Amino acid sequence: MKKVGLIFFLGVGLLPIKSFSQTKAIAGDVISTKNPISLSDKLSQYMKAQAGVNGFSGTVLIARKDSMLLRDAYGYANYEWKIKTTINTKYSLASVSKQFTAMAILQLAERKLLSIDDQLNKYFPEFPKGDQITLHMLLSHMSGLQMDFDELYLNQASLTEDQVLKHIVQKEFLFTPGQQTAYSNIGYYLLARIVEKTSGKSYSEYLRENIFAPLKMNETGVMTNDEVVDNMADRYIRNEKSYHKNPYINWTFNIGHDGIYSTVNDLLKWDKALYGTAILSEKMKKLMFTSYNDQNFGYGVLVNPFYSQGHQLIAHDGGFFGAMTSFNRYVNDDLLITVLSNNQSPSYMLAYGLAAICFGKEVELPYHHKIVKNNILLYKFFTGTYADIKIFENKGKLYYNDLDIELFPESDNKFFRSDDDNRTVEFIKDADGKYSVIKLSKAGVVETRKRVFKKNGN
Repeated sequence: MKKVGLIFFLGVGLLPIKSFSQTKAIAGDVISTKNPISLSDKLSQYMKAQAGVNGFSGTVLIARKDSMLLRDAYGYANYEWKIKTTINTKYSLASVSKQFTAMAILQLAERKLLSIDDQLNKYFPEFPKGDQITLHMLLSHMSGLQMDFDELYLNQASLTEDQVLKHIVQKEFLFTPGQQTAYSNIGYYLLARIVEKTSGKSYSEYLRENIFAPLKMNETGVMTNDEVVDNMADRYIRNEKSYHKNPYINWTFNIGHDGIYSTVNDLLKWDKALYGTAILSEKMKKLMFTSYNDQNFGYGVLVNPFYSQGHQLIAHDGGFFGAMTSFNRYVNDDLLITVLSNNQSPSYMLAYGLAAICFGKEVELPYHHKIVKNNILLYKFFTGTYADIKIFENKGKLYYNDLDIELFPESDNKFFRSDDDNRTVEFIKDADGKYSVIKLSKAGVVETRKRVFKKNGN
């Protein structure tokens, strides 16, 4: 399983709205702003349904200004012993770690110990094209370096830093540095080593002394191969309907791009600190929170990615062998949504749904999907192009964009996708009797796509 930092949302559908004034939510209901329940209750009902239907395991925190809208834990920190998660459970942050590496580099730049315009060969003299790569390019994923070197840190062999570097430099570049954009864990691993070379401290020591301790993030640290960490969640890989324990990870080299553990409470402290200047000046924060390319990369974060729902958003997601994380700062709304999971639950999707609830949108609760017999004669009326989505029929079956994604019927006009049964498509008939719209949803958030009709009306 490859690490992720960006996740692209795909669609799901909408069920008829039922009463939501009941104390208990029913899977398949829709959360509506018209229902007479509090925002906190809506958020809680959504997460309880995600845990009950989809098996979410993890901890969630949602805070707006000085109000705690939701802080709760679901599932198990350890499946073998059935030890439940708590609000103090610690999770591997995966790629959410990158923003702490970026912060460290900017702090060192502010102290004039380095410059983001420094070339890579200043720190690694033998690095290929090191005179063409700047720290800015590493921070904004524009270096041309490949995605990862997990073939090393998933190996129990004893390695030195020089051996790891020798392996990395042998990887071919994806493009000329600075000319394109490609997400790179290698770049952030090198940045962590640059923090060490510049500060004279280990990566862990630097972060503890300059970020974690000043912010009283006492439940946050850097993973090691042997340290026993209190309240640390084990990680599990989802395998269809069961779970497997994650493989060995050599945390000595899985840093910079990954490697930090924390709690939702500590991430709230981190979020609040980013509104002030206790650990970084406004000038340097502006550098961190500027989008530098078409993939919306700032330094260690994304700036107003496509899933921002029209609000100013600073965010990053992460995922690696069971750890799935999402950290979302809607800065103009003073809203933090962070979802940390230890069983490969799609935290990024849940964070998106939770944000939609906060912004007053109708959001569907998850439900169990079942294939039913339907009227396949309708398929010819469904086929067509709906904005960026192509629906077509092949040998009596309906497909979404390509033959890899079949649509399974759960009614005559509503289907769920073969690659994810929580993503659905519903065909809506207009006043003229034509199926001219499809309803989709992302984590239950409703979207529509209008059909593009040809001149002959088909």
